[in-house]
Amino acid sequence: VNQSKLDLFCKLGYGKQDICKVLENLGPEALEDDVLKELIRMGSKPQALEKQAQPSPLKLVARGSCSTTPGLNRLGEDESDFSDSLRPIVIDGSNVAMSHGNKEVFSCWGIQLAVDWFRERGHTYIKVFVPLWRKEPPRQDSPIADQHILEELEKQSILVYTPSRKVKGKRVVCYDDRYIVKVAYEKDGVIVSNDHYRDLQNENPEWKWFIEQRLLMYSFVSNRFMPPDDPLGRHGPTLDNFLSKKPVLPEKKWQPCPYGKKCTYGNKCKFYHPERLCQAQLSVADELRAKTKFPLTLGKEE
Repeated sequence: VNQSKLDLFCKLGYGKQDICKVLENLGPEALEDDVLKELIRMGSKPQALEKQAQPSPLKLVARGSCSTTPGLNRLGEDESDFSDSLRPIVIDGSNVAMSHGNKEVFSCWGIQLAVDWFRERGHTYIKVFVPLWRKEPPRQDSPIADQHILEELEKQSILVYTPSRKVKGKRVVCYDDRYIVKVAYEKDGVIVSNDHYRDLQNENPEWKWFIEQRLLMYSFVSNRFMPPDDPLGRHGPTLDNFLSKKPVLPEKKWQPCPYGKKCTYGNKCKFYHPERLCQAQLSVADELRAKTKFPLTLGKEE
């Protein structure tokens, strides 16, 4: 047990001698939090992270930083590792194109905007599904804009056409939604669509869970593809975590108490008190008693 704790605190940058001394004092059953408190109390400081030769699996970068490139938020990971950690993306081409075309025109540019957004984030597996009949010349009842984009995406092996054929002049179309959900489910990826696929949810309980947990909705704002920052609601994961195979938990942010030393909340105060680090956290009543006890006894002795 001590060896695992020793390795953990070595990775955090603390000196071996300090860690061994604390572990001897506290015993083998000591909790990691207690060991850390004791190291802080001793005044032991972590060495600079730059001096560590081996890459640390612990993410020691403060979350909520202003960095726009997700790769910079992970220590010891090169770009290829980062792209491997991102989920495959399966785009419902018809849904995205019609959404960008205001439900009136099949706008292929909308598909391109969505593909570019995921490419810029570093996703390497991106597939777009579109029915084969969209290859045909546009008709008045189903207008298509920027149809050449479909050809370009097909050449890049991003666009996949779902089968369709004509029988006695009538078009027989395979259900493209089934392809989208099936591929995303098998690849353990993310479905990009504003459709809820309710019929497929009712058909397969495993697909139901998958669609509920992995459906990424979006909006187009002035030709800008915009997924929400909280795809599963306020209490769900962030967009970065939602699109990642290895979600990173945010570190607790310690905000200094606005009242400082005048704070009367004691151990119930949810803010950070640097002056209380070396003190045992007392309740408000005990803290007041401790403050008044010593002056009274001194007065009596005099």
